Amino acid sequence: MKDIAKEKSLPPVYIGKWASAPEEEVQEELAKGTPFTYRFRVPTEGSLKIDDLIRGEVSWNLNTLGDFVIMRSNGQPVYNFCVTVDDATMAISHVIRAEEHLPNTLRQALIYEALGFPMPHFAHVSLILAPDKSKLSKRHGATSVGQYREMGYLPQGMVNYLALLGWGDGTENEFFTLDDLVEKFSISRVNKSGAVFDSTKLRWMNGLHLRALPPAELNKLIADRWVSTGILTVSEGPFVEEAVQLLKDGIDLIPDADKALSNLLSYPLHDTLNSSEGKPVLEDKLPEFCASLLDAYDSGELLAALEEGSAGWQKWVKAFGKSLKRK
Repeated sequence: MKDIAKEKSLPPVYIGKWASAPEEEVQEELAKGTPFTYRFRVPTEGSLKIDDLIRGEVSWNLNTLGDFVIMRSNGQPVYNFCVTVDDATMAISHVIRAEEHLPNTLRQALIYEALGFPMPHFAHVSLILAPDKSKLSKRHGATSVGQYREMGYLPQGMVNYLALLGWGDGTENEFFTLDDLVEKFSISRVNKSGAVFDSTKLRWMNGLHLRALPPAELNKLIADRWVSTGILTVSEGPFVEEAVQLLKDGIDLIPDADKALSNLLSYPLHDTLNSSEGKPVLEDKLPEFCASLLDAYDSGELLAALEEGSAGWQKWVKAFGKSLKRK
């Protein structure tokens, strides 16, 4: 049948041989024990329409479908029959899924009508695309939520980013907490065009959520990482708190903290001070400079600047240097 349909440029549909076969012939095959299936009788004329919440009106010509199987020869009902009965008996109001399910929706809608069940609201979301605009697959990177967790992504960062693939609240804002999404999300603002999965933007988004964590939670998250990788032996204390505050603006993924702290701790201070470039610094009232720096620490001024992150730290450094008439 498929070959004949292909030759005639027609969709491959079941021609209904046994639906119209003589009763004697049917009984003869049953007596032989010939396997059989149950099919859903599809009208050969007319069309079926649904009002998709994302795509608007979607229609199919019924003569392109043919009678489809609802129970296999082994007595097992097929997916489309089972899911229709399950959703109807559970009073499912909305079915939101990928556009790949549109062919299933046609079959399920016919079953809903035949059984007299109320039709749920359907919404078919476009596929997430790879940067090359092909269908996203495992060859494009991590394939499970667990893998992204291991790579240092936060659940809230991932949820925020995925929500923005084809949706927006109508403003320029892109940072949303889970509570924000619950309040603002509307299926009517979902775009039917495919969205591209951008790993760079996901990383940036994760950094926003990482830095938005309460200080105590952020300190623990990063300090535990430092201990687990052997950079530090303790996960608490003033050093940890100050290091996190100083470095957090350059950390988008939790593992980024390793390199950031290693770079900080490996700064060649001794070699720098003994170099030709360091000599003028040592001779330029260094004790007075250090005393002023310690005063800033004791007063809480330095810690306050660190708590503001990289921008606050840089601003304080400029002001501190200006007060000492140093660059």
